[in-house]
Amino acid sequence: MELVAIQITAGPDWPENRTRLEAWLRQLPSTRPLLVQLPENAVVFGSKKAVLELAEPLGEGPIQDQFSRWARELGIWLLVGSMPTRIQGSERLHATSLVYNEQGERVGHYHKLHLFDVDVADGHGRYRESATYAPGDELCVIDSPFGRLGLSICYDLRFPELYRALRERGAEILMVPAAFTRVTGLAHWLPLLQARAIENQCYVLAAGLYGDQGKRQTWGHSVILDPWGEVQACLPEGEGLVIAPLEPERLSRIRRQMPVAQHARLSAVWRNKHEY
Repeated sequence: MELVAIQITAGPDWPENRTRLEAWLRQLPSTRPLLVQLPENAVVFGSKKAVLELAEPLGEGPIQDQFSRWARELGIWLLVGSMPTRIQGSERLHATSLVYNEQGERVGHYHKLHLFDVDVADGHGRYRESATYAPGDELCVIDSPFGRLGLSICYDLRFPELYRALRERGAEILMVPAAFTRVTGLAHWLPLLQARAIENQCYVLAAGLYGDQGKRQTWGHSVILDPWGEVQACLPEGEGLVIAPLEPERLSRIRRQMPVAQHARLSAVWRNKHEY
């Protein structure tokens, strides 16, 4: 079994992004089963207008049909890092991860919980995802041949309690598709990913967008980490495939030798400061 992250440079035009994605999907290794992750915003990365035009209702539309066909034709498990999906009765959208099995069936989805409303010292400066998107309100862990997949998207990475909750629900591989900015990626991308891997004793599969889109610069550095936090494969720049074997026995051994989930005592009660 192998894990694959696909790193591309995306823009506002879905047909062009689709061509880029298909070119890399056609270069996947022949081994099966294969778990393949696409970055956040691989469908569309650009203006609010472009995002709204390409948004689809969950479970309907030509873009989702294309992902289903790729998964079926290539015989892979495919995680779409995020695409815009419509919310009935709302002008805002969800940023949604989609998971397809090798038959092309959608077996799960996740709406991004934490929205990137942040000021960054880069060319773009002010990021306000909440102007376009609404936050999700559900966690998602999916059974797969590779183990249980815990879903998240990009800015979620800064909230360790989410990943602890995913681990408590049986997650063994943490999925972190992203479009990290170059500034925040340089500072925090790898340390945060390693922390989530080490804390939760999980594999981490993190596909990132790379390159410039107007004033926005994305970090790339797609990476696969093992449950000890060690880098198994990484692509710092450009487009390409990041591939590493999945070793379930290594995960089991690490958890057996250092059973942190059993040792956690987060139910401890706070002592009042006046009690001595």
